[in-house]
Amino acid sequence: MKIHSWNVNGIRAVLKKNFFYPYLQAHQPDILCLQETKAERGQVEVDLPNYFEYWNSSVKKGYSGTAIFTKTEPLSVTNDFPKNIVDEFGLAADAFGNPLEEGRIIAAEFDNYHVVTVYTPNAKDDLGRLALRHDKWDPAFLAYCKQLEQKKPVVFCGDLNVAHTELDLANPKPNRGKKGFTDEERAGFQHFVDAGFVDTLRLFKQGNGHYSWWSHFANARARNIGWRIDYVLVSQALQGHVKAADIHADILGSDHCPVSVILDK
Repeated sequence: MKIHSWNVNGIRAVLKKNFFYPYLQAHQPDILCLQETKAERGQVEVDLPNYFEYWNSSVKKGYSGTAIFTKTEPLSVTNDFPKNIVDEFGLAADAFGNPLEEGRIIAAEFDNYHVVTVYTPNAKDDLGRLALRHDKWDPAFLAYCKQLEQKKPVVFCGDLNVAHTELDLANPKPNRGKKGFTDEERAGFQHFVDAGFVDTLRLFKQGNGHYSWWSHFANARARNIGWRIDYVLVSQALQGHVKAADIHADILGSDHCPVSVILDK
């Protein structure tokens, strides 16, 4: 069972540049989770007859959004946080908009686990959305995954907009305290680990150099001056079923590349 996750930074742009179908043909994921689709389903024609499609688009046009394409029909699909999580953590609009209207979460239930894709809000250059991240979003998302886990194990993946450790970005010292590498964001990720979720890539690859996002400036991608901000995490109960985890830096079309896991049946 191959599960892939990719922040496409605009599904229409990736299709137009002719990167999407060759990638699918080469890797044949059983489940593909997308972030930052920047489109509604009716705005783009994706010709994938072997997949069921599920979209969660932002109310704001051309912004954010997630999707799940899966060869196996899910038992159920849920968009966004459930009401009990929204109420418990007081999730609401901030100065940048309402994160509950930005199409950031899809949860699909299968026979043996849930697959959740997430596009975590960016803290912004001025850290104007850091409070939302630290105080509400990250703890709410963890609580939601633990709630789902009460029924069956969880695989969650996507653009978490944080480099967890100094090994997860090429230049940690000058970026300390900046968006994506603040103590608050890193602590939010650590809480996932402390709660029993496993960072699958680290089961197979150690050290630095394993990045999933690169700036458009200074030839950063060719020089591999990047960040690892895209992840696949699994419940501890699934750790023994993870047969491989990888970053597909050779896949172009976005400033992010896909990340993946392979689970046994």
